[in-house]
Amino acid sequence: MEEHILRTQGIVMRFGGLTAVNGFEIAVKRGGIVSLIGPNGAGKTTCFNIMTGFYTPTEGHVFFNGEDITGLPPHKVCARGMARTFQNIRLFSGGTVLENVLVGFRVRQRSPWWAAPLMLPSHLREEREIRERGMELLESVGLGKLAFEMATSLPYGAQRRLEIARALATGPSFLLLDEPAAGMNPQESLELMGFIRNIRDRFGLTILLIEHDMKVVMGISEYIWVLDYGTIIAEGLPEEIRSNPKVIEAYLGEEALEHA
Repeated sequence: MEEHILRTQGIVMRFGGLTAVNGFEIAVKRGGIVSLIGPNGAGKTTCFNIMTGFYTPTEGHVFFNGEDITGLPPHKVCARGMARTFQNIRLFSGGTVLENVLVGFRVRQRSPWWAAPLMLPSHLREEREIRERGMELLESVGLGKLAFEMATSLPYGAQRRLEIARALATGPSFLLLDEPAAGMNPQESLELMGFIRNIRDRFGLTILLIEHDMKVVMGISEYIWVLDYGTIIAEGLPEEIRSNPKVIEAYLGEEALEHA
C-alpha cells in the first residue's frame, strides 16, 4: 500500500485570466490529521474542490490511493473513499437528523433504484440495515438522542457534527473538513478537536482540514501546508510553521502565532 493516501502534482487552476492555484503539490500520509491554511482568497477551498472532483484542474494531477482521479466527478471520487464537508453547513433542511445521515449511506447502496417502488425483499432488508447503521453512527458521534429532531433545529455545533456524520456515512478513508470550527466559541472548538481525534481513531481515517482558528490548527495538526495566492509558501510541523517568517508576514501575524 502506498505511503501517501493523496498526492497532488503540479496543480494549476485558472478561471478566465485569473490563476487561482499555481503549482499546488502536497502529499498526505495515511492516518494523520493535517491542515491547509492561508488567508482569505488564498485558494484553499479551490484546492478542496479540485481534490474532490468539483473542479477539473487546468493542469496537473490528483492521485488517491495511487490512482489518478483527475477529472472524476464528485460521486465517483466519493465512491472511492473520499468525503468532505463544506465551509457553509449544507444539511437537508426538510429532513431529520437520521434522514440526513441516511443520505450518506446511499453512496454504497446495493439495491437498484427501481427496487424501492416494487418493495422487493432485498431492498427492504437493506433499508433496515442502513437505518440500523445510521442509528449506530449517530450514537458514535453523540447525536443518537437527536435522531428524530429536524436537522436545522440543532444547535450550531451539533449541526457541524451532523454534517461530519453524514460524510462518515459514505464510508471514507480520507475526510476533508472545510473550516469545521467556523462560528464556534472557544469551548466548542476545544470539543471539536477531541471529536476529530476520536473519529480519526474510531474510523481509521486520514483527515485534512482547512481552518482559520489557529488554536485548532496548532492543537490538532501533525503537519501543515500554508497557501498564499494559490501557491504553497511553507510546510512543516506546527512548531516550524509557528516560527516561519514567510507565514508570519503573509498571514498569521506574530501576535496570532504567539497566542495559538
